[in-house]
Amino acid sequence: MADKVDCVVAGAGVVGLAVARTLALAGREVLVLEAAEAIGTQTSARNSEVIHAGIYYAPGSLKARLCVQGKAMLYDYCAQRGVAHRRAGKLIVATSDAQQGALADIEQRARANGVLDLQRLTRAQAQALEPQLECRAALLSPSTGIVDSHALMLALQGDLEQAGGMVVLHTPLARVRREQGALLLQTQDGTELAAATLVNAAGLQAPALARNIAGMPAHLVPQAFYAKGSYFGLATAAPFTHLVYPVPEAAGLGVHLTLDLGGQARFGPDVQWVDDPHDLQVDARRADAFYAEVRRYWPGLADGALLPGYAGMRPKISGPGQPAADFAIQGPQAHGVAGLVNLFGIESPGLTSCLAIGAHVAALLG
Repeated sequence: MADKVDCVVAGAGVVGLAVARTLALAGREVLVLEAAEAIGTQTSARNSEVIHAGIYYAPGSLKARLCVQGKAMLYDYCAQRGVAHRRAGKLIVATSDAQQGALADIEQRARANGVLDLQRLTRAQAQALEPQLECRAALLSPSTGIVDSHALMLALQGDLEQAGGMVVLHTPLARVRREQGALLLQTQDGTELAAATLVNAAGLQAPALARNIAGMPAHLVPQAFYAKGSYFGLATAAPFTHLVYPVPEAAGLGVHLTLDLGGQARFGPDVQWVDDPHDLQVDARRADAFYAEVRRYWPGLADGALLPGYAGMRPKISGPGQPAADFAIQGPQAHGVAGLVNLFGIESPGLTSCLAIGAHVAALLG
């Protein structure tokens, strides 16, 4: 006979942990099942660790709303829990006359999203902040920051466990069916659990898991696309104190310069569509394109200064040449499976939005 549990969250990345914490603090009994050997080893561990302001996303979209709400929640949470973070600020730079019009569009979109602190800078003003920067004009986003994502996940896990929840590692969820008013969950080793609620926060594997949930309408499960992003580190100290982003391109935000909390610079991610979500090797030859991109805003980047770093995988639900999809957060009202919430396409700004996503999921579950 299956053990009974109130609520199961599949996936212990930053979003799964934030959702689990929210539900546990609301008095639910929560079990997090994680396939890997540790929390947050996939998308949550392989990103830019940026706290986004909410600038780029379509007004009214879940990405826009949950990013702006999540940013405020995340800064408060990090301050309360002593999670290392810094409001570093970000410069979005136009490196050609043609891109200057794009800055005005970005500013207008940010304003529509409730981001009211952007400042338009001339070339001279931008270079006063960053003397090594080359641009025609820039936008300064003072509320963009950086965070120690692993420390954040450990804090979320600590809150969850303090509230009586638990994370179980090495436990991939294989299939789900409804039986006698409950969701009957079977893990890959054959263990069965009867749960009132299941939150599918499996990241890259979320669509595959949803296809193994009996009664889940197939047309509501999006196709998974994998956009690999490689990062290169800098062999020398960085001459920048702000994050630097070029005007965005189609599938990502361009090869940008981010800083970690120790002040080390990294460049990336680029966009490489792949078929295998486990393809995380950095091809050193991709550095050639990085030099060309970065030198548009930092002409002083020396030959040989870029070192292969790490790669991450964006869990996309829109493919090459398609407009970027919004977060897809489906509750029972959308798909008709009582007690189930699916989280699809939780790419950037998922880290920034994690606490707001937790609140949103809790509201969907009533």
